[in-house]
Amino acid sequence: MKILMVTPYVPYPPASGGQIRTFNLLKYLSKRNYIVLVALYKKDSEKEYLADLKKYCDEVYLCKRPEKPWQLRTILKAVFTTQPFLIARNFSLEAQNCIKQLLKDEKYDVIHSETFYVMPHLPQTKAPVFLVEQTIEFEVYQHFVDTLPFFIRPILYIDILKLKFWEKYYWRRAELMATVSETDRNTVIKVAPDLNPVVIPNGAGEDMVIEKLENKPIKQLKLLFQGNFSWLQNVEAAEFLINSVYPTLQKNFPEMQLIIAGQHANKIKQSHPEISIVEIPIHDTKTVIDLYKNATLFIAPIFGPGGTRLKLLAAMACGLPIVSTKTGVSGLDVTDGVNVLLANSPAEFAKQIRRAIADKALYNSLRENAHSLILNKYNWKIIAKELENTYKKIKQ
Repeated sequence: MKILMVTPYVPYPPASGGQIRTFNLLKYLSKRNYIVLVALYKKDSEKEYLADLKKYCDEVYLCKRPEKPWQLRTILKAVFTTQPFLIARNFSLEAQNCIKQLLKDEKYDVIHSETFYVMPHLPQTKAPVFLVEQTIEFEVYQHFVDTLPFFIRPILYIDILKLKFWEKYYWRRAELMATVSETDRNTVIKVAPDLNPVVIPNGAGEDMVIEKLENKPIKQLKLLFQGNFSWLQNVEAAEFLINSVYPTLQKNFPEMQLIIAGQHANKIKQSHPEISIVEIPIHDTKTVIDLYKNATLFIAPIFGPGGTRLKLLAAMACGLPIVSTKTGVSGLDVTDGVNVLLANSPAEFAKQIRRAIADKALYNSLRENAHSLILNKYNWKIIAKELENTYKKIKQ
């Protein structure tokens, strides 16, 4: 099949959740399909990844979008038009013209739009459009606005209303839409009962998947939380770990080590100098892999909504047991006490951590069950095949 894929980012290197998703899908789809990629970029330095993308795509077009979100033109658009800020900040006239020309010159079996906010670049076309929502954006923005001072919220609530309107509009404009989890699918149906989305889940990055689990020493307690701290949910989780969970744990585990790592980790303010804050450059996958493999437990106190967490899939893939909130594992096919341990308060996190390291049989069963789930379900080869079958149904 001939597929035109449009993404709001350059899907290389596979560093963020969206990049990991798109890169792995392209990797497998390219084996049997002709792929034309139109990707938006912010910085000219991203053009250096063109050669890496051409290994998997037959044609690649990189189109410039605003580098910084808070530009006067973008703000004025968001304030004085019906466009929400998310669409205004991600719009590229270059991409719109590029896609228009591509559709004029060639016939495509399907247009794959990764996120609704790249949909405004698509002209009216006879080619079927498949839209994937990696997260339900208006929910994420609602959570963000609710954390702000009350006197700022009313202005931003207007933007959320616009965001929700256009998000639903583009869901309906697509021939078929998809979410990455059943949880998000249910949200879509609740908001737009006339739709029937499919689920195309996320998977674990293949560099994180261990073929065979080996014994992991758990005497020296090493806790890890990893993420991209450009995202509010990850900053919230890190601050909760530092200010609420860590003091509780320190009383019970004085020799414990807590590591908070990821891109933009230097944003994290912490009052405990013994906590390790590790800044990871975008290309440094080796440090990420080493941190996961050497840790005892992955701790994810995530309270904000949004898709499925690839950081948790990575932990499962490399046999690192997880203690997370119910929101953190939302959308993943996991069960408390089987694949993960759930906690919501500092006391519950301390209890579950103590439980995991005191019960070696439980610790090992959590590892094995989670790892098996990755191999059999959250596997990019399997997911790409599901996506390919979906394309064929749309084409028919």
